[in-house]
Amino acid sequence: MELSIIIVNYNVKEFLQNLIHSLQKAVSKINHEIIVVDNASDDGSVEFIREKFPHINLIVNKTNLGFSKANNIALKASKGKFILLINPDTIVSENTITKMVEFLNVHPNAGLAGCKILNPDGSLQLACRRSFPGPWTSFCKVTGLSTLFPKSKLFARYNLTYLDEDSTHEVDAISGSFMMMKREVYEKVGGFDEQFFMYGEDLDLCYRVQQSGYKVYYYPGIQIIHYKGESTKRSGLDETKYFYDAMNLFVKKHFSTFYLVEIILRSAIGFRKFFAFLGQRKLIFTGIILDIVFFNASLILAEKLYLRSTSWGGFPEFSYPLILIIPAAIHVVVAALIGVYRKNSFSVLRNTGAIVISFFIISSLTFFFKQFAYSRAVVIITYIFLLVSLAAWRIILKLFFKVGLEIASSSKRTLIVGTNKTAINIADKLQKKFIDDHIIQGLIGYSHKDIGNAVAGYEIVGSLDNINKLIMDKKINEVIFSPDELSYNQMMSIVSKNKSAGVDFKLIGSNLDFLVGKASVSVLDDIPLIDINLNISSFVSRFIKLLMDLTLGLFALIFIYPLIYLISRADRKQSDFRKFILGIPSIFSGRVSLVGPKHQADDSKIFLGKKGLTGLWYLENDSANSGEKLDLIYARNQNIWLDLEILGKTFNKMFINKR
Repeated sequence: MELSIIIVNYNVKEFLQNLIHSLQKAVSKINHEIIVVDNASDDGSVEFIREKFPHINLIVNKTNLGFSKANNIALKASKGKFILLINPDTIVSENTITKMVEFLNVHPNAGLAGCKILNPDGSLQLACRRSFPGPWTSFCKVTGLSTLFPKSKLFARYNLTYLDEDSTHEVDAISGSFMMMKREVYEKVGGFDEQFFMYGEDLDLCYRVQQSGYKVYYYPGIQIIHYKGESTKRSGLDETKYFYDAMNLFVKKHFSTFYLVEIILRSAIGFRKFFAFLGQRKLIFTGIILDIVFFNASLILAEKLYLRSTSWGGFPEFSYPLILIIPAAIHVVVAALIGVYRKNSFSVLRNTGAIVISFFIISSLTFFFKQFAYSRAVVIITYIFLLVSLAAWRIILKLFFKVGLEIASSSKRTLIVGTNKTAINIADKLQKKFIDDHIIQGLIGYSHKDIGNAVAGYEIVGSLDNINKLIMDKKINEVIFSPDELSYNQMMSIVSKNKSAGVDFKLIGSNLDFLVGKASVSVLDDIPLIDINLNISSFVSRFIKLLMDLTLGLFALIFIYPLIYLISRADRKQSDFRKFILGIPSIFSGRVSLVGPKHQADDSKIFLGKKGLTGLWYLENDSANSGEKLDLIYARNQNIWLDLEILGKTFNKMFINKR
């Protein structure tokens, strides 16, 4: 047996299927075995493997034994001269395996070898080549010096970012998502240390391999795509905790004989863990800090203003620490309890509710503390300031810095690479999948001669030669590959060349029922409208939308409408902007809204909102999507911030990007 391929699977059936298909092409000329160890998946992985790939050696664990133990079970059962450990959420090229075997054959001192690993957007996955976390390396990583000076040999040793990513290097460690070794190395060094449940086991193995006299190589002559962390996302495990626990275990195991070094490393890891915790909750802490700052600023300003108009002597000197801590703390606690502080958003509406509740609580407390009896007016003034200031900083961050927006991203501008029946089926399924906002920009063919032709109603807008330019020109953010027409090498090449374009590259499942991408697996089955939860149906959303329509509409009616009306009457010309302004009076009749669907839905249909003077239909009028789908996308995601964003982009299109 030339090669044993070992895959540990946990609830990533769709990714596993794509990996196996790519592996079958890559090992077609090699005597091999594929061993899949399933760690108690509940997504049908076991049944799927047994049905679709009966030739695979499937080992089923009754519980999730972790990455290390599962790999060790397969290692003991393997028979190959070479052993490849690979994650299920990866895709390999046709020549990946053969070239890696060749590399190990010509490097007899190689104990482990890894390849160039790409993220789904084409960027380099930094973990594919690393240094061990020594004191200086850890210090540079924790303090951010490695990020500030990525090309410095002195500061950037952690991820070795100063090395040419396209050159072969001897490194300390490679990623466990793809590592190949010779059997003799496994027999001498052993498998993974099972103390590592998840994370750190690859670092530990690399360390032991080098201690045994072998070298670890990063070989970029081949590359794979790694979707990274898919099993972890579906496990419910605390990824950050397991990662830093693994780092602590590594330090304890290999550096404990050097007490000072261990202390330094464990301290560095502790700081890093703390900063990672803060990083995951940065919007929460930002919101709390800003609220406390504005609360106390409002309180002090209210006191100063009140002192000017009354004989009140101000707060007692001894009370200032309490005055600056307790009221702000009460407000923050109330805000937290009603959900103001969230990981991914700044809520203005919930913030207003928190202000009202904390006002009544703090006002009530003044009745029980006589020394603060004259400060009730200060409380009222403080909360007037708070209503403005706490809402203002949230709105500023949302509108001008796009921070804390709780709205759906704009439509996915999608290219489909392929022109055969499979590609057309993909396009048709995406068009029918109403709750996903794919805007099909066209198909990619194989020859310039095909450009401009149409296949089943879909235009061929480019070829493989100019896909890079198309991605930039059409602002594409999603590219879907049809595996029936394109080799994995061609896919890898396209992904690699567009690594800085911010594109999500996806691969269609072989039976056309799912898409594999960097964020999730998207099922392509049609979903009935009855199951769709539409924001526009919410009473609160409709009420806020009505207030916005009336407020902005009244402003436009008074200050803009008369001038536009007179100009239009005089020159008899029309423009998109004039049509928009002249439609403002219809808002007050209740027939239209500033932003909404293109057409008013029939009473028998689901409510998608009042007809809009603008909407997604206006911004995307050059797309192949039907108006009905765009209207549904809007209705699903509607909120005041989306409406304001659409209005802004509408005026931008009318005046700046006018066609």
